Amino acid sequence: MPGFSRDTTSSSATNHVDIDFTWVDTNRDVDAVLAEISGVEFYFLDTEFHREKTYFPQLALIQIAARQCVFVIDPLTIDLDKFHPLFASDSVCVLHAAQQDLDVMSQSIGAVPSRILDTQLLAGFLGYSQPSLASLVQSFLKIVVPKGDRLTDWLRRPLTKDQLSYAASDVVYLEELLSLLLARLHEKGRTQWAFDACEELRTKRTGPQPAEDAWLRVKDVRTLKGRARWVAQSVAYWREERAMDLDIPPRHVLSDIAVLGIAQRAPRSPDDLLQCRGVDNRHVNGSTGKALLASIAVGVDNAKQGDLAFPSSDTDDLDKSLRSAATLVSAWITELARQSELDAGLLGTRKDINELLSGLATARLRHGWRAEIVGRDIEDLVSGRKALTFTQNGPDIGLRLVDVAPE
Repeated sequence: MPGFSRDTTSSSATNHVDIDFTWVDTNRDVDAVLAEISGVEFYFLDTEFHREKTYFPQLALIQIAARQCVFVIDPLTIDLDKFHPLFASDSVCVLHAAQQDLDVMSQSIGAVPSRILDTQLLAGFLGYSQPSLASLVQSFLKIVVPKGDRLTDWLRRPLTKDQLSYAASDVVYLEELLSLLLARLHEKGRTQWAFDACEELRTKRTGPQPAEDAWLRVKDVRTLKGRARWVAQSVAYWREERAMDLDIPPRHVLSDIAVLGIAQRAPRSPDDLLQCRGVDNRHVNGSTGKALLASIAVGVDNAKQGDLAFPSSDTDDLDKSLRSAATLVSAWITELARQSELDAGLLGTRKDINELLSGLATARLRHGWRAEIVGRDIEDLVSGRKALTFTQNGPDIGLRLVDVAPE
């Protein structure tokens, strides 16, 4: 089968890429590809998808590299269940910025790989903050990846050779990049931390957010008060469920401005409904109109319970006496990340800090690699067993954690 090659005629960064790939669009050929890569230690995967016109993402391409071969697979013409054995195997699937790919695979294929490594996450343990694949390739491999057309319609057939070559470039560098990342992680003793973070990502919940929370995603919903909040919650719930049933974006069912207008007026008849901004005949006729009016009635009835509060912010959830401590700990984590060449966002978010200080047993900083790096020190800091001091090295001022001598 064809392999891949790169034209790197200069030791400096180059923008010329020559990639050989195999186009796969039949079940027979997919079987051959999966047999070819069976048993590999690593395979390198990326997807192309669209979700602009649908509720659920539409898988448009699957790119796989393994055994020095690159395959660009058409998911529109094959049985996607064929990937289940590969995903269930001990082979490690290597991706870059894997979260959306995992979501797409879960929705379209019905499974995700049992073992993954995310090169973006791995790079985070070396001080890179959510780097793009192109930036890592340039940094580690000294190769400039040509910019493709980001607005390509990947669902169109046939795709041009340039489009397919650009798609193939998303996996062709991953093997060499992974090797360099793993070597650097090993040198720093951070390999297991990175592996644990990848497993955390792999097992993270995928798919749509709860329909019950759809109202919180309505633009300007925080301007609503009283009964209007309840109506917005109920109408947005109906809109989300309807969008899922039709597989279209929620805004194609009912616009945000219409949700707000309906929430403010709480109409009870088709004529009243038509007076709301953003509402037209297609929203009031037939079963759609009846269902929408029913959702409004539910919201009005729910309003009898009292005020509907917005979810509290991370700061609101924390006792006032600990908020200054949270601010100080956040500064220290940022400084520690800088000194240790770690992505501060990986190490601990403000939410992570607040959950730990609040005593939440499931706080991420209380478990695993985060506890090992920083969580236990935070607990010592809050308990008074350790303290933070300022340090100065030339013009740079930093923070350092020190033990507190017992009285």
